[in-house]
Amino acid sequence: MANLLLVEDDTTFSKLLSNFLGKHGHQVQVCSSIREAREALGSGEKQVSYDVLMLDYRLPDGNSIDFLKSLRSEGNRTAAFIMTSFHDVRTAVTAMQIGAFDYITKPVNPEELLMVLREALNKGDVTVTAMPRSRANVKSEKPTLDFIEGRSKISKQLYEYVRLVSPTDMSVIIQGESGTGKEHVAKSIHRLSKRSSGPFVAIDCGSLSKELAASELFGHKKGAFTGALQDKIGQFEAADGGTLFLDEIGNLGYDVQIKLLRALQERIIVPIGSTQPVRVDVRLIAATNEDLMTSAAKGDFREDLYHRLNEFKIEVPPLRKRGEDLEIFIQYFVDKANQELERNVRELSREVMDVFRKYDWPGNLRELNNVIKRLVLLSKEEVATLSALPAEMITAMEDPQKPAGSDLKAIQESHEKEMIEKVLQEVRYNKSKAAKLLNIDRKTLYYKIEKYHIE
Repeated sequence: MANLLLVEDDTTFSKLLSNFLGKHGHQVQVCSSIREAREALGSGEKQVSYDVLMLDYRLPDGNSIDFLKSLRSEGNRTAAFIMTSFHDVRTAVTAMQIGAFDYITKPVNPEELLMVLREALNKGDVTVTAMPRSRANVKSEKPTLDFIEGRSKISKQLYEYVRLVSPTDMSVIIQGESGTGKEHVAKSIHRLSKRSSGPFVAIDCGSLSKELAASELFGHKKGAFTGALQDKIGQFEAADGGTLFLDEIGNLGYDVQIKLLRALQERIIVPIGSTQPVRVDVRLIAATNEDLMTSAAKGDFREDLYHRLNEFKIEVPPLRKRGEDLEIFIQYFVDKANQELERNVRELSREVMDVFRKYDWPGNLRELNNVIKRLVLLSKEEVATLSALPAEMITAMEDPQKPAGSDLKAIQESHEKEMIEKVLQEVRYNKSKAAKLLNIDRKTLYYKIEKYHIE
């Protein structure tokens, strides 16, 4: 049994986490701020010893990097790891440079947490090093979506391609509809590659503004532009020695494409505002839901960059073409939702399974995950029934004139609104809890509440 200190201001999440760790034989002291953590650690003769510190990055009275830096300067060498959102990954890398053992991105994968915790306990007190240890080699003990290969012929072919290209250093384009699991394929390639001990860094190019895309990818120096208040390491540097995954690469501006091509060809980047080139060793995997060759022919995407990226292409099939795999994915998502929501749904009713088999799944695996999470959340019994399904799915099955998923945007928005309303009711309109269950940040939740006029 380990004595753990958890510093997390989200009370719902900290309770779930402490209960989970308690069931695995650990003793957990929970603090919601740096001040409380200082009190729990004590000082002098009253100093309390913990085996591992688990620190959320953003806390009400500061951030865990400054807190950890202070502890290290005081001689505290207790193993610590940071829990952070995807957008704070570069911050977590900085944390490891000052002595954090590892970092875990939210939402937290329970098995990954246990693996990192075991490694931290085995390692004991840490030694501050100049370079961060990667978390990329941390693998789940139970099957995750990355390794659910399916039994259909098309799925076996997909993962045969993954196994073939993984040991090489070839650039890869992963093409598929939204929600098919392109990032999971990219992670599988990384974990099976010679770079598995290095970092896996994922970037959503669709979320990068034209002005900040180059800074995000290549970094910048302090004062390089308005708002550049400090030096920033780009994601290319963060991925050095590992894999950089660029999702929806077709959204990158033409100017950034030129810099990206140079980085791939010369393995050199130049941060904005700097004249000093930085050598990087990165394997690049790109994903897109469009045909980049067509985009290149239209002049929307650089043809030379396309050919540089397209050393190997993998097409991820939509869920509607993976009927033989549907039950495997359903069981995985049910188990996952039960764990996240503390429910005990054993199976789906025959009627629900019939709807699932007939439905077109325009949102693919992402939509299946969301629908099952909703089912599990609303089900009070061990068998999930039709009453917990989104209304538009039932309607699509009852109206033969309207193919399932024929109005993708309307279906997704209707489902999203209903899901948000149900979750808000479940947590009595606690926005922090709702955002946590929905796997989005509070800002996004407020935006969607306003968008859908949810009272």
